[in-house]
Amino acid sequence: MQDPNADTEWNDILRAKGIIPPKEKEITEDQIVSMLEETIEKKTSTGKDLSELNLDELDELEDSEDEAVLLEYRNKRIAELKALAERRKFGSVGEISAQDYVNEVNNAGEGIWVVLHLYKQGIPLCALINEYMKYLAVKYPTVKFLKSISTTCIPNYPDKNLPTIFVYFEGELKKQLAGPLEFRGPNLKQDEFEYIIGKTGAINTDIKEDPRPKIKDKMFSDLADTNDWE
Repeated sequence: MQDPNADTEWNDILRAKGIIPPKEKEITEDQIVSMLEETIEKKTSTGKDLSELNLDELDELEDSEDEAVLLEYRNKRIAELKALAERRKFGSVGEISAQDYVNEVNNAGEGIWVVLHLYKQGIPLCALINEYMKYLAVKYPTVKFLKSISTTCIPNYPDKNLPTIFVYFEGELKKQLAGPLEFRGPNLKQDEFEYIIGKTGAINTDIKEDPRPKIKDKMFSDLADTNDWE
């Protein structure tokens, strides 16, 4: 049988008589591209046209878009947690000497706070602060807490300046606290010490107000206690 789409004189006569259908038109390359673009615009991740989706499939598409947002947030959060974990590498109080000073303090690293306590054996307030430092080191593991015997770290360092706290950030000295008056004497409490260190910026403590009662408040409190006995 002769091809009805063939370009022959006989086929042209038959088409003119209506015996065979008109020859199919060839689709140009531009038409093919246009058709593809229209299809891509209508297609979804399900592989169907939007007009072909039922309600359940539309809900699933909506959920998948939510999942994509959640996945992006999850990946971002994981990256943040990994960065935080890399910084949480301390958690204890390290002991250093003069030879360690530059490496451990001045070269502590980008974004690192250092709290260094100069102390001496036999000074009760120094011993107290060393205990409080242990607590803070565990509570704030992104901060490097260090201690050093004063004369080991700085030769001939005067005892009258003890306890001494040096606070560094990225190797730069930010705050110096020297002498017992800076630490309120032997009755210093743990929360008061945290408050004092928090004021230097080294730790982000929730203790924003001085825990120690003001003298006036204490006087009123003592007076009230006395009146209760009358």
